[in-house]
Amino acid sequence: MAVTDSSTLDSRRADIEAGRTALGIEFGSTRIKAVLIDRAATPLAGGGHTWENQLVDGVWSYDLDQVWDGLRSAYAALAADVRATYGDDVELRTVGSIGISAMMHGYLALGEDGEPLVPFRTWRNTSTAQASRELTEVLGVNIPQRWSIAHLYQAILGGEEHVTRITRLTTLAGLVHLRLTGRHVLGVGDASGMFPIAGPGMAAGAGGDGAVVPSGAPGHPAGTPSSHVGYDRARLARFDDLIAGRALPWRVADLLPEVLSAGEDAGVLTPQGAALLDPSGTLRPGIALAPPEGDAGTGMVATNSVAPRTGNVSSGTSVFAMVVLEHDLRRVHEEIDPVTTPDGHPVAMVHCNNGTSELDAWAGLFKEFADLAGVDLPMPRVYDLLYEHGGDRGEPDAGGVLAYNLLSGEPVAGLPAGRPLVLRAPGSRLTLANFVRAQLMTVFASLRLGMDILLDEEQVGLDRLFAHGGLFKTPRVAQGILATALGTPVAVGATAGEGGAWGMAVLALYRAERRGGFDEGGPAGPSGPCSAESLPGFLAERVFSGAPTTTITPDPAASEGFERFMDRYREGLAIERAAIEHS
Repeated sequence: MAVTDSSTLDSRRADIEAGRTALGIEFGSTRIKAVLIDRAATPLAGGGHTWENQLVDGVWSYDLDQVWDGLRSAYAALAADVRATYGDDVELRTVGSIGISAMMHGYLALGEDGEPLVPFRTWRNTSTAQASRELTEVLGVNIPQRWSIAHLYQAILGGEEHVTRITRLTTLAGLVHLRLTGRHVLGVGDASGMFPIAGPGMAAGAGGDGAVVPSGAPGHPAGTPSSHVGYDRARLARFDDLIAGRALPWRVADLLPEVLSAGEDAGVLTPQGAALLDPSGTLRPGIALAPPEGDAGTGMVATNSVAPRTGNVSSGTSVFAMVVLEHDLRRVHEEIDPVTTPDGHPVAMVHCNNGTSELDAWAGLFKEFADLAGVDLPMPRVYDLLYEHGGDRGEPDAGGVLAYNLLSGEPVAGLPAGRPLVLRAPGSRLTLANFVRAQLMTVFASLRLGMDILLDEEQVGLDRLFAHGGLFKTPRVAQGILATALGTPVAVGATAGEGGAWGMAVLALYRAERRGGFDEGGPAGPSGPCSAESLPGFLAERVFSGAPTTTITPDPAASEGFERFMDRYREGLAIERAAIEHS
């Protein structure tokens, strides 16, 4: 990370050496990314590690050895960036706080020894339809197939032997945090993808009386209501009643992590955790950790979208929109997930399993052709050329070209599996620009199906929508297509490409400030100006005040073209279903 001004370099070097920094590490679907920021949330250094999920015996998973190798690799790359940018003598010995985030949902069932009992089942799996359907009916709230409780109940329905031996259930972020701190906790945003949440300002299940903290939570006896958000008490009881005849040796609350809101105490880096993160022994233990969060929560933070009537769209391997609600939705929608912000405010989430993976595959194909032609084009340039050509030269409806980016099942579209397709009628106009534009438009097509329910049927208020993720690194193009897809202005900030790792670093900064801020002696000063500040206030006043953003409003001609594309998309779903059935 290049820094040219010598005074800025000296100031940042001093902050790094004194630990007046915060570190965010996010386990994305294709990349593990680490970002170090200063007290103004300015990125100081970064590191990354590329990885990929595997389809093993029909299950989307990651080998957990890759988790620990990737964690160490991303951190080592960050430490190397610190030395390269600020001097070989500058070592990353401590930071003010650390935060871990990762892909939400999925199934990590741990045994008595803390090791997973079965391979990690990620959010991408769509094998829990029966559990999802039954739990939605019993609990009276939408339980998507991705949710941890759906995976657990499906394993129970399937008679899987390991369920009797589960002692803890967690997410990927929760597992990494557990190894670093010894604490079985989750931020409320990530926890809301495990089991329904209730708390102040949120509706509990019928007959319930608020939130409950799991057994063993420090300072909270098992089964007592919490003053902050936690798992829905009534629905926990309903789940236990549902499985009562199966002679399982646990209650569901015994398995779930303790729920924490942003800024709360989530433990400190243990000596074992420090050695796991930095085997060189340079990083010192004792660093405070923020509550671990899911990528949806860090996306909300990265876009300053945690207050009611704000929303954001995150685009990566999956695409999802988060809209912070003023009130509960009128009815249950299987396309809408009830989750929360990192400080526990209710959120409506439209999650699409399929995002940019198919687009990335096509970009790789064009890169391969460039190599074959003897043209040296780095991948970022390939993306920019393709996106800009599709955005500038493609017809508003992609010239009649239709594409489906569905590599896996897409519940929002009612599809149990995926088949990537490119379709066109004989009269369509197949050009490179139209082909690329169709691939860009289809990234947001399933999202549009869910957002129609939220904005049209439920009349949810939305004042501003922010976008972030690697798809938006190329200026204007994807941002403009998203604006036309949803019919609303879309803003992108300077940190749009930083993504969730930066958002997690900001949550770690918030934890450090809530802990007492930074004094000249290091990260644990006795008091701080933000000790009682809300997360929305902290973001608005401390992080995003004066931050530059670019907003694109929907273009009428482009919007009309997208509507024609969506008409073909909806009609063509029958072709997608036939492809799934016959291939």
